[in-house]
Amino acid sequence: MPEFLSQRVQKVKPSATLAVTAKANELKAQGIQIVPMGSGEPDFDTPKNIQQAGIDAINNGETRYTAVDGTPVLKQAIIDKFKRENNLKYSNTEVMVSSGGKQVFYNLCQAVLNEGDEVIIPAPYWVSYPDMVILGDATPVIVETGLEQNFKITPKQLEASITGKTKLFVINSPSNPTGAVYTEAELQALADVLKQHPQVLIITDDIYEHIRWGSDDFVNIVMAEPALKDRTIILNGVSKGYAMTGWRIGYAGGPEVIIKAMKKIQGQSTSNPCSIAQAAALEALNGDQSIIGTMVDAFEERHEFIINALNNIDGIECPRSQGAFYSFPRIEGLIKRLDLKDDVEFSAYCLEKLNIALVPGSAFGTPGYIRFSFATSMDNIKQAVEKLASI
Repeated sequence: MPEFLSQRVQKVKPSATLAVTAKANELKAQGIQIVPMGSGEPDFDTPKNIQQAGIDAINNGETRYTAVDGTPVLKQAIIDKFKRENNLKYSNTEVMVSSGGKQVFYNLCQAVLNEGDEVIIPAPYWVSYPDMVILGDATPVIVETGLEQNFKITPKQLEASITGKTKLFVINSPSNPTGAVYTEAELQALADVLKQHPQVLIITDDIYEHIRWGSDDFVNIVMAEPALKDRTIILNGVSKGYAMTGWRIGYAGGPEVIIKAMKKIQGQSTSNPCSIAQAAALEALNGDQSIIGTMVDAFEERHEFIINALNNIDGIECPRSQGAFYSFPRIEGLIKRLDLKDDVEFSAYCLEKLNIALVPGSAFGTPGYIRFSFATSMDNIKQAVEKLASI
């Protein structure tokens, strides 16, 4: 019955990462053991203190509607977090809570984009960015980066991509799917370009802020260049850093007029985020932070193993990551060696022949690569590598 479907929905494609997970679950339901290397969520349980906060919220009757943009106490915790960790000052009307980071981005696209607008998105990108831009009636402008430039857009590329139609620039660091992290100097160089184009809004997706390794402190583009604060929206949430993916709490900080517009969109779609999840998120932001270090230590150990192991396989070039929990190797040599068509066919081969769930690089706008998630056990990682090494 395609004649009943809107043109809008027919322009977008289903999430490739969710599709891989669904197919893997289907095979598991048939009794096939799948090695899960496609999931974008920590394999840790939500910390007990955060779980307890959710339980207490239920027992205390915190089960009713909240304000559309979040409870006052959670919004204050977000304001405090921005000040404490990012040295950024926001007021109550400049922050809001949503049902996950994805809704933050969707709200923004619906609030600021018009037909004919262009949105600059460096590739590799998180799979949903372009489609949410399309749902906002705008046009994604994909800027290809690659392994040779560490998957980061250059100032020259950014300048060349900006036109009179450019409305929004998207930056994600640490990155999904590559784990790449922009340095302060790199962000400042991009900011210098953006300062010459005051019509361009910026969204910095900081959802992996806490999942990184090395000696450098976290920095986003607003921290690098505070002059951009009045036209930048910060996207963040508790899903990755606190192992709370299913709780669905994201949040945003940005200019009051834009946050107000995003609140209006949310008020006519989902309305408020889950009240119980908000109580748990409050504990996440204000409570014991030790889970972050525990997870990061495990992710770094897994990263070191998988980098070395994959680079020992003929046909794979695997760069180092600096954060998140992904590796994004180039597999063109392996595809050729197996006489496969492309990374999509390779992903299907891995799932059907090797029982490994992986997401093809094409889903992230970069064919010839594959995303390995190491947000899974070391046993699973070793199994996956051994299977790949055997072909």
